[in-house]
Amino acid sequence: MNVFTILNSSPGAERGGDWAAHGWVMLAQANDAVGFNLGATFARAELFGKAIVILLLLFSLLAWTVMIGKYLDLSRWRQMNLAFQAKIKQSLALLETNISPGMRQNGPYARLLYEAVQAARQYRADGEARVRMGLIENALQRAVAEECVRYETKMVVLGSLVSGAPFIGLLGTVWGVMVAFSAMGVSGGAATVQSMAPGVASALLATVSGLLVAIPSVFGYNFLLTHVKMMITEIENFASWLADRMELEIEASRIPPEEPEAGQPVVAPTPLLTPVPAAPVWPAAPVSPPTLPPVARPAVAATKIPPAPVPAPLPVAQPPATPVGPLPPGDPAVAAAERYLRLDVSEDGQR
Repeated sequence: MNVFTILNSSPGAERGGDWAAHGWVMLAQANDAVGFNLGATFARAELFGKAIVILLLLFSLLAWTVMIGKYLDLSRWRQMNLAFQAKIKQSLALLETNISPGMRQNGPYARLLYEAVQAARQYRADGEARVRMGLIENALQRAVAEECVRYETKMVVLGSLVSGAPFIGLLGTVWGVMVAFSAMGVSGGAATVQSMAPGVASALLATVSGLLVAIPSVFGYNFLLTHVKMMITEIENFASWLADRMELEIEASRIPPEEPEAGQPVVAPTPLLTPVPAAPVWPAAPVSPPTLPPVARPAVAATKIPPAPVPAPLPVAQPPATPVGPLPPGDPAVAAAERYLRLDVSEDGQR
């Protein structure tokens, strides 16, 4: 007994009349024919349409395999990272850790510690701290880059399926529609359901297959991508913490311990948070400047410097003297002088 038989036997169906009973019968027949129609549609499809549907089914299996496998890998690596981090935080000296190639199987964090310690031992322990820390930081950067690549493996497969599956389904859809119109042309141009149904059904089957691949893949891709980004941030933070811890250990190893003098008891170091009273400052005794002995200077004989010779004055060429004589009587200058003297004499007589 199926659901339609139960609904037909309900009191509401009896009150609905014959049309309701007829509707339930039609739905029951459609429900029983769904599986057959799907198989028949695939069987009546063209060879190209069948190839596209089979290809999309294979892509769907590949997508689910990649998503499940990637999720299991990321979960296992994160559990290993958390367990290893809790273990090494209890260690007092990371640079003295006994490393071996087999410890790299303990997870990404273990591989980072192995590479950092291996790089630190390439340079002598009593060498310059800056050179040693440069080797450690470069090794950590390379190890983090390798782990990020390992985290992101197989993600390109999901991205390709998300982008390509709808287009492959669209190709099958266009092909099915083309087959339907070709069948209509062969039948003489009469657009009947019997002539167009196989091609349209094959086209829709390809579309459904493409969506069945793309929809789960896009949700799985986004979920895994978020998980990968979170783990990349965690491993970068761990590498930074590892570099700081090793730098502190290197600096601490370069400071020699203070040895007490002979006859003095060993005093425990004062805690950093305990206030230490300041020592009294006593006035310093006056210090007289030291007296230096006089410095003997050698006598220097005075040397008389002769005066510099004065150069003789250069002869200056004198212009030839012009002879001065009486002016001729008709000279204009003489006439002007006589007029001036007569005017001056006449003015004196008037006064």
